[in-house]
Amino acid sequence: MRLMISGGGTGGHIYPALALIDALKAHDPEAQVQFVGTHRGLESRIVPERGIDFKTIKIQGFKRSLSLQNVKTVYLFLKSVVTARKYIKTFKPDVVVGTGGYVSGAVVFAASQMHIPTVIHEQNSVVGVTNKFLSRFVDKIAISFESARSQFPEQKVVMTGNPRAQQVANIKKTGALAQFELDPEIPTALIFGGSRGAARINAAAVEALPELDKRDYQTLFVTGQVHYDKIKDGLSATALAPNVKIVPYIKNMPAILPEVAVILGRAGATSIAEITALGIPSILVPSPYVTNDHQTKNAQSLVNAGAAELIKESDLTGATLVAALDRLLQSSTHREAMAANAKKLGMPDAADQLLHVLESVVKSH
Repeated sequence: MRLMISGGGTGGHIYPALALIDALKAHDPEAQVQFVGTHRGLESRIVPERGIDFKTIKIQGFKRSLSLQNVKTVYLFLKSVVTARKYIKTFKPDVVVGTGGYVSGAVVFAASQMHIPTVIHEQNSVVGVTNKFLSRFVDKIAISFESARSQFPEQKVVMTGNPRAQQVANIKKTGALAQFELDPEIPTALIFGGSRGAARINAAAVEALPELDKRDYQTLFVTGQVHYDKIKDGLSATALAPNVKIVPYIKNMPAILPEVAVILGRAGATSIAEITALGIPSILVPSPYVTNDHQTKNAQSLVNAGAAELIKESDLTGATLVAALDRLLQSSTHREAMAANAKKLGMPDAADQLLHVLESVVKSH
Protein backbone atom coordinates (compact mmCIF):
# COMPACT_ATOMS: atom_id res chain seq x y z
CA MET A 1 0.00 0.00 0.00
CA ARG A 2 1.06 3.56 -0.72
CA LEU A 3 -0.24 5.74 2.12
CA MET A 4 -0.22 9.52 2.24
CA ILE A 5 -1.13 10.78 5.70
CA SER A 6 -1.57 14.31 6.98
CA GLY A 7 -2.08 15.77 10.43
CA GLY A 8 -0.41 18.33 12.61
CA GLY A 9 -0.33 21.04 15.18
CA THR A 10 -0.64 18.90 18.29
CA GLY A 11 0.49 15.49 19.43
CA GLY A 12 -3.16 14.43 19.50
CA HIS A 13 -3.19 14.59 15.69
CA ILE A 14 0.36 13.34 15.10
CA TYR A 15 0.67 10.29 17.37
CA PRO A 16 -2.36 8.46 15.97
CA ALA A 17 -0.88 8.95 12.50
CA LEU A 18 2.44 7.49 13.61
CA ALA A 19 0.66 4.58 15.28
CA LEU A 20 -1.19 3.84 12.03
CA ILE A 21 2.09 3.95 10.10
CA ASP A 22 3.65 1.48 12.56
CA ALA A 23 0.73 -0.91 12.13
CA LEU A 24 0.88 -0.64 8.34
CA LYS A 25 4.62 -1.37 8.33
CA ALA A 26 4.06 -4.36 10.62
CA HIS A 27 1.49 -5.79 8.19
CA ASP A 28 3.31 -4.74 5.02
CA PRO A 29 7.05 -4.01 5.37
CA GLU A 30 7.12 -2.92 1.73
CA ALA A 31 4.46 -0.23 2.23
CA GLN A 32 5.41 3.30 1.18
CA VAL A 33 4.40 6.25 3.35
CA GLN A 34 4.52 10.01 2.89
CA PHE A 35 3.54 12.38 5.68
CA VAL A 36 2.40 15.92 4.83
CA GLY A 37 2.56 18.51 7.62
CA THR A 38 3.60 22.09 8.21
CA HIS A 39 7.13 23.36 8.57
CA ARG A 40 6.43 24.94 11.99
CA GLY A 41 4.23 22.36 13.69
CA LEU A 42 5.33 19.67 16.13
CA GLU A 43 5.20 17.18 13.27
CA SER A 44 8.15 18.91 11.55
CA ARG A 45 10.41 17.62 14.33
CA ILE A 46 8.79 14.32 15.28
CA VAL A 47 8.07 12.80 11.86
CA PRO A 48 11.51 13.20 10.20
CA GLU A 49 13.11 11.74 13.36
CA ARG A 50 11.18 8.55 12.62
CA GLY A 51 12.71 8.30 9.15
CA ILE A 52 9.39 8.94 7.42
CA ASP A 53 9.25 10.82 4.09
CA PHE A 54 8.02 14.27 5.14
CA LYS A 55 6.62 17.09 3.00
CA THR A 56 5.32 20.48 4.09
CA ILE A 57 2.71 22.98 3.07
CA LYS A 58 2.07 26.46 4.45
CA ILE A 59 -1.36 26.98 6.00
CA GLN A 60 -3.04 28.62 8.96
CA GLY A 61 -6.35 28.41 10.77
CA PHE A 62 -9.33 30.72 10.67
CA LYS A 63 -9.72 33.39 13.33
CA ARG A 64 -13.00 33.06 15.22
CA SER A 65 -13.60 36.80 14.97
CA LEU A 66 -13.77 38.99 11.87
CA SER A 67 -10.21 39.48 10.74
CA LEU A 68 -8.27 40.34 7.63
CA GLN A 69 -6.12 37.32 8.52
CA ASN A 70 -9.01 35.16 7.33
CA VAL A 71 -8.49 36.51 3.81
CA LYS A 72 -4.92 35.29 4.01
CA THR A 73 -6.16 31.97 5.42
CA VAL A 74 -8.38 31.40 2.37
CA TYR A 75 -5.50 32.30 0.05
CA LEU A 76 -3.13 29.92 1.85
CA PHE A 77 -5.70 27.13 1.79
CA LEU A 78 -6.21 27.43 -1.97
CA LYS A 79 -2.46 27.60 -2.52
CA SER A 80 -1.85 24.60 -0.26
CA VAL A 81 -4.44 22.56 -2.17
CA VAL A 82 -2.39 23.20 -5.32
CA THR A 83 0.78 22.09 -3.51
CA ALA A 84 -0.98 19.00 -2.14
CA ARG A 85 -2.13 18.04 -5.65
CA LYS A 86 1.51 18.15 -6.79
CA TYR A 87 2.57 15.87 -3.93
CA ILE A 88 -0.28 13.47 -4.75
CA LYS A 89 0.60 13.35 -8.46
CA THR A 90 4.23 12.58 -7.61
CA PHE A 91 3.67 10.08 -4.77
CA LYS A 92 0.60 8.38 -6.32
CA PRO A 93 -0.99 7.19 -3.05
CA ASP A 94 -3.52 4.35 -2.90
CA VAL A 95 -5.27 6.19 -0.07
CA VAL A 96 -4.97 9.54 1.71
CA VAL A 97 -5.70 9.83 5.45
CA GLY A 98 -6.23 12.94 7.55
CA THR A 99 -5.82 12.83 11.33
CA GLY A 100 -6.76 16.44 12.04
CA GLY A 101 -5.25 19.90 12.07
CA TYR A 102 -5.60 22.51 9.34
CA VAL A 103 -2.89 20.94 7.21
CA SER A 104 -4.94 17.77 6.72
CA GLY A 105 -7.81 19.86 5.35
CA ALA A 106 -5.92 20.89 2.24
CA VAL A 107 -4.34 17.48 1.63
CA VAL A 108 -7.48 15.37 2.04
CA PHE A 109 -9.63 17.86 0.11
CA ALA A 110 -7.15 17.81 -2.78
CA ALA A 111 -7.16 14.00 -2.80
CA SER A 112 -10.97 13.82 -2.81
CA GLN A 113 -11.11 16.19 -5.80
CA MET A 114 -8.63 13.90 -7.59
CA HIS A 115 -10.83 10.86 -6.84
CA ILE A 116 -8.23 9.26 -4.58
CA PRO A 117 -9.71 7.15 -1.74
CA THR A 118 -9.86 9.27 1.44
CA VAL A 119 -10.38 8.63 5.15
CA ILE A 120 -10.34 10.95 8.15
CA HIS A 121 -9.79 9.98 11.77
CA GLU A 122 -11.43 11.94 14.60
CA GLN A 123 -9.76 11.41 17.98
CA ASN A 124 -12.12 13.47 20.16
CA SER A 125 -15.73 13.33 21.26
CA VAL A 126 -16.31 16.82 19.80
CA VAL A 127 -15.52 17.02 16.09
CA GLY A 128 -12.82 19.44 14.97
CA VAL A 129 -13.45 22.16 12.38
CA THR A 130 -11.24 20.55 9.75
CA ASN A 131 -12.84 17.11 10.01
CA LYS A 132 -16.31 18.67 10.00
CA PHE A 133 -15.44 20.34 6.68
CA LEU A 134 -13.84 17.21 5.21
CA SER A 135 -16.69 14.91 6.21
CA ARG A 136 -18.66 15.97 3.12
CA PHE A 137 -15.91 14.85 0.75
CA VAL A 138 -14.25 11.74 2.21
CA ASP A 139 -15.16 8.08 1.70
CA LYS A 140 -15.00 6.99 5.36
CA ILE A 141 -14.80 8.61 8.78
CA ALA A 142 -13.14 6.73 11.66
CA ILE A 143 -14.08 7.75 15.20
CA SER A 144 -12.75 7.10 18.71
CA PHE A 145 -15.83 8.08 20.75
CA GLU A 146 -19.41 7.00 20.04
CA SER A 147 -20.53 10.55 20.88
CA ALA A 148 -18.81 11.79 17.71
CA ARG A 149 -20.96 9.61 15.45
CA SER A 150 -23.98 11.94 15.36
CA GLN A 151 -21.78 14.86 14.26
CA PHE A 152 -20.95 13.19 10.94
CA PRO A 153 -22.86 11.71 7.98
CA GLU A 154 -23.98 8.41 9.57
CA GLN A 155 -23.38 6.19 6.53
CA LYS A 156 -19.68 7.08 6.43
CA VAL A 157 -18.83 6.50 10.10
CA VAL A 158 -16.85 3.54 11.45
CA MET A 159 -15.82 3.08 15.09
CA THR A 160 -12.13 2.14 15.14
CA GLY A 161 -10.78 3.69 18.32
CA ASN A 162 -7.54 5.65 18.46
CA PRO A 163 -4.55 3.87 16.84
CA ARG A 164 -2.37 5.06 19.73
CA ALA A 165 -4.15 2.51 21.93
CA GLN A 166 -2.61 -0.39 20.02
CA GLN A 167 0.90 0.90 20.67
CA VAL A 168 0.47 0.65 24.43
CA ALA A 169 -2.05 -2.20 24.78
CA ASN A 170 0.54 -4.97 24.99
CA ILE A 171 3.11 -3.23 27.21
CA LYS A 172 3.83 -5.37 30.29
CA LYS A 173 5.09 -4.54 33.75
CA THR A 174 8.89 -4.47 33.91
CA GLY A 175 9.46 -2.91 37.32
CA ALA A 176 10.06 0.46 35.65
CA LEU A 177 9.09 2.38 38.80
CA ALA A 178 12.32 1.25 40.43
CA GLN A 179 14.22 3.86 38.38
CA PHE A 180 12.44 6.49 40.51
CA GLU A 181 13.25 4.63 43.74
CA LEU A 182 9.63 3.56 44.10
CA ASP A 183 8.47 0.05 45.01
CA PRO A 184 6.71 -1.62 42.04
CA GLU A 185 4.64 -3.65 44.51
CA ILE A 186 3.02 -0.62 46.20
CA PRO A 187 0.00 1.07 44.53
CA THR A 188 1.23 4.22 42.80
CA ALA A 189 -0.53 7.39 41.67
CA LEU A 190 0.81 9.19 38.61
CA ILE A 191 0.12 12.94 38.59
CA PHE A 192 0.81 14.21 35.10
CA GLY A 193 -0.41 17.36 33.38
CA GLY A 194 0.87 16.52 29.90
CA SER A 195 4.27 16.85 28.24
CA ARG A 196 4.56 20.54 29.15
CA GLY A 197 2.85 20.17 32.51
CA ALA A 198 -0.28 21.95 33.73
CA ALA A 199 0.05 24.86 36.16
CA ARG A 200 -3.22 24.19 38.03
CA ILE A 201 -2.53 20.48 38.46
CA ASN A 202 1.01 21.27 39.61
CA ALA A 203 -0.20 23.84 42.16
CA ALA A 204 -2.75 21.40 43.60
CA ALA A 205 -0.15 18.61 43.77
CA VAL A 206 2.33 20.85 45.62
CA GLU A 207 -0.44 21.86 48.04
CA ALA A 208 -1.24 18.17 48.58
CA LEU A 209 2.34 17.05 49.31
CA PRO A 210 2.12 17.24 53.13
CA GLU A 211 -0.80 14.80 53.03
CA LEU A 212 0.60 12.59 50.27
CA ASP A 213 3.75 12.16 52.39
CA LYS A 214 1.61 10.40 55.02
CA ARG A 215 -0.11 7.92 52.74
CA ASP A 216 0.72 4.23 52.43
CA TYR A 217 0.50 4.52 48.64
CA GLN A 218 3.15 6.13 46.41
CA THR A 219 2.99 9.26 44.26
CA LEU A 220 4.99 9.98 41.12
CA PHE A 221 4.51 13.66 40.28
CA VAL A 222 5.61 14.74 36.78
CA THR A 223 5.75 18.55 36.65
CA GLY A 224 6.70 19.16 33.04
CA GLN A 225 10.16 20.47 32.20
CA VAL A 226 9.21 24.16 32.16
CA HIS A 227 7.76 24.06 35.69
CA TYR A 228 10.25 21.77 37.39
CA ASP A 229 12.94 24.18 38.60
CA LYS A 230 10.45 26.60 40.12
CA ILE A 231 8.67 23.79 41.97
CA LYS A 232 11.90 22.25 43.25
CA ASP A 233 13.16 25.64 44.41
CA GLY A 234 9.91 26.21 46.28
CA LEU A 235 10.30 22.85 48.01
CA SER A 236 14.02 23.17 48.74
CA ALA A 237 13.42 23.41 52.49
CA THR A 238 10.89 20.56 52.48
CA ALA A 239 11.94 17.00 53.20
CA LEU A 240 9.77 14.68 51.12
CA ALA A 241 8.94 11.20 52.32
CA PRO A 242 10.33 8.27 50.25
CA ASN A 243 6.84 7.50 48.90
CA VAL A 244 6.72 10.76 46.88
CA LYS A 245 8.94 11.44 43.89
CA ILE A 246 8.97 14.60 41.75
CA VAL A 247 10.45 14.51 38.24
CA PRO A 248 10.41 17.00 35.31
CA TYR A 249 9.40 14.48 32.64
CA ILE A 250 9.44 10.78 31.80
CA LYS A 251 11.09 10.03 28.49
CA ASN A 252 9.26 6.76 27.87
CA MET A 253 5.89 7.36 29.51
CA PRO A 254 4.13 4.29 28.00
CA ALA A 255 6.63 1.99 29.78
CA ILE A 256 5.53 3.44 33.13
CA LEU A 257 1.77 3.15 32.59
CA PRO A 258 1.31 -0.58 33.38
CA GLU A 259 3.01 0.06 36.76
CA VAL A 260 0.53 2.77 37.74
CA ALA A 261 -2.58 2.12 39.86
CA VAL A 262 -4.26 5.49 39.21
CA ILE A 263 -3.60 8.42 36.87
CA LEU A 264 -4.57 12.01 37.66
CA GLY A 265 -4.23 14.18 34.58
CA ARG A 266 -5.75 15.78 31.50
CA ALA A 267 -8.37 14.24 29.23
CA GLY A 268 -6.74 14.57 25.83
CA ALA A 269 -7.53 11.96 23.19
CA THR A 270 -4.12 10.28 23.41
CA SER A 271 -4.34 9.95 27.20
CA ILE A 272 -7.84 8.50 26.97
CA ALA A 273 -6.71 5.97 24.36
CA GLU A 274 -3.79 4.86 26.51
CA ILE A 275 -5.59 4.51 29.81
CA THR A 276 -8.54 2.63 28.33
CA ALA A 277 -6.27 0.29 26.33
CA LEU A 278 -4.48 -0.63 29.57
CA GLY A 279 -7.50 -0.40 31.87
CA ILE A 280 -6.12 2.22 34.26
CA PRO A 281 -8.48 4.02 36.69
CA SER A 282 -8.23 7.78 36.24
CA ILE A 283 -9.07 11.11 37.82
CA LEU A 284 -9.45 13.47 34.89
CA VAL A 285 -8.98 17.23 35.07
CA PRO A 286 -10.01 18.47 31.60
CA SER A 287 -8.16 21.47 30.23
CA PRO A 288 -10.58 24.43 29.97
CA TYR A 289 -8.36 26.01 27.32
CA VAL A 290 -9.11 23.69 24.38
CA THR A 291 -11.52 24.21 21.47
CA ASN A 292 -15.18 23.48 22.25
CA ASP A 293 -14.23 22.19 25.70
CA HIS A 294 -13.70 18.79 24.07
CA GLN A 295 -11.63 17.39 26.95
CA THR A 296 -14.64 17.65 29.28
CA LYS A 297 -16.71 15.69 26.75
CA ASN A 298 -13.89 13.11 26.44
CA ALA A 299 -13.73 12.74 30.21
CA GLN A 300 -17.50 12.53 30.59
CA SER A 301 -17.57 9.49 28.30
CA LEU A 302 -15.38 7.64 30.80
CA VAL A 303 -17.25 8.95 33.82
CA ASN A 304 -20.57 7.75 32.34
CA ALA A 305 -19.07 4.28 31.97
CA GLY A 306 -17.78 4.20 35.55
CA ALA A 307 -14.19 4.27 34.28
CA ALA A 308 -13.03 7.63 35.69
CA GLU A 309 -13.73 10.50 38.05
CA LEU A 310 -13.84 14.09 36.82
CA ILE A 311 -12.65 17.18 38.69
CA LYS A 312 -13.13 20.56 37.04
CA GLU A 313 -9.93 22.59 37.01
CA SER A 314 -11.71 25.32 38.98
CA ASP A 315 -12.51 22.76 41.71
CA LEU A 316 -9.03 21.26 41.88
CA THR A 317 -7.19 21.94 45.15
CA GLY A 318 -4.76 20.03 47.28
CA ALA A 319 -7.69 18.76 49.35
CA THR A 320 -9.83 17.60 46.42
CA LEU A 321 -6.79 15.97 44.80
CA VAL A 322 -5.95 13.96 47.95
CA ALA A 323 -9.58 13.01 48.53
CA ALA A 324 -9.90 11.67 44.98
CA LEU A 325 -6.66 9.68 45.23
CA ASP A 326 -7.68 8.29 48.62
CA ARG A 327 -11.02 7.06 47.26
CA LEU A 328 -9.27 4.93 44.69
CA LEU A 329 -5.96 4.00 46.27
CA GLN A 330 -7.43 3.09 49.64
CA SER A 331 -10.09 0.83 48.14
CA SER A 332 -8.82 -1.95 45.89
CA THR A 333 -12.43 -3.01 45.18
CA HIS A 334 -13.37 0.42 43.84
CA ARG A 335 -10.12 0.64 41.90
CA GLU A 336 -10.52 -2.79 40.30
CA ALA A 337 -14.11 -2.04 39.26
CA MET A 338 -13.04 1.21 37.62
CA ALA A 339 -10.11 -0.54 35.91
CA ALA A 340 -12.47 -3.17 34.46
CA ASN A 341 -14.82 -0.48 33.17
CA ALA A 342 -11.91 1.39 31.58
CA LYS A 343 -10.70 -1.78 29.90
CA LYS A 344 -14.16 -2.35 28.38
CA LEU A 345 -13.86 1.01 26.63
CA GLY A 346 -10.40 0.25 25.29
CA MET A 347 -9.72 -0.56 21.63
CA PRO A 348 -6.44 -2.51 21.80
CA ASP A 349 -6.57 -3.29 18.06
CA ALA A 350 -7.52 0.25 16.98
CA ALA A 351 -4.70 0.66 14.45
CA ASP A 352 -5.62 -2.65 12.79
CA GLN A 353 -9.27 -1.58 12.73
CA LEU A 354 -8.31 1.63 10.94
CA LEU A 355 -6.14 -0.30 8.49
CA HIS A 356 -9.17 -2.44 7.59
CA VAL A 357 -11.07 0.77 6.79
CA LEU A 358 -8.26 1.94 4.50
CA GLU A 359 -8.17 -1.40 2.71
CA SER A 360 -11.94 -1.32 2.23
CA VAL A 361 -11.96 2.13 0.60
CA VAL A 362 -9.06 1.18 -1.68
CA LYS A 363 -10.90 -1.96 -2.84
CA SER A 364 -14.18 -0.11 -3.37
CA HIS A 365 -12.67 2.53 -5.67
